[in-house]
Amino acid sequence: MKELIPKDEYGVFADAHDTARVDSRFVADAFEKRHDHVLRDIAKITDPKSGLSEEFRRRNFAQSAYKDASGRKNTCYLMTRDGFTMLVMGYTGAKAMRFKELYIKRFNEMEQFIKTLVSARQEFPLLTENIKLLHENPKPYHFSNECDMLNRIVLGMTAKQFRLANGIEKGKSIRPYLTKEQIDMLETLQKVDVGLLVAFPDYEERKRHLEWYKAKMEEGK
Repeated sequence: MKELIPKDEYGVFADAHDTARVDSRFVADAFEKRHDHVLRDIAKITDPKSGLSEEFRRRNFAQSAYKDASGRKNTCYLMTRDGFTMLVMGYTGAKAMRFKELYIKRFNEMEQFIKTLVSARQEFPLLTENIKLLHENPKPYHFSNECDMLNRIVLGMTAKQFRLANGIEKGKSIRPYLTKEQIDMLETLQKVDVGLLVAFPDYEERKRHLEWYKAKMEEGK
């Protein structure tokens, strides 16, 4: 399964459909269980006679494969939050409870990351693709900081502030509410910023260059 955001140290990642998932191998390690026993538990849950619907199984348990140290191909499962919850609800003990809490926290963090990335991708598609190329393990702030900077330069406020000021629903794209001039300027600065990200790693330095570029463009009108 293609990963939009790579696995963290606990095997939580985002798939290409913007869904947070966890690799069954990592769950086995965290809960100190043999992976074949975890696969056995998943097989019981997803068995047609278990009572679980086919829709739930298909949506939350994606069968995948990996190669072990000897190069042999083995089965694993990539589970959503709901699939993970269904699997571990029967795991008991203090240590199991701690790991259940940890994984819930990790899922929350990954889902927030996905929301940040989806929002950034809607507004600045070219920029977000290049940020992912520049950072091996990009963090939410790599996207939000850059998008906020461009919005502040052009709109005088972040997208969140713009939504509040204009009564726009949380999470909704602000693009339909901008003027053509604002959109054109944002798209131009986005292209410039792609190059600046490589040349100037420092945020403030990029900001100064972009502000200068915007001023020069407005002078030429």
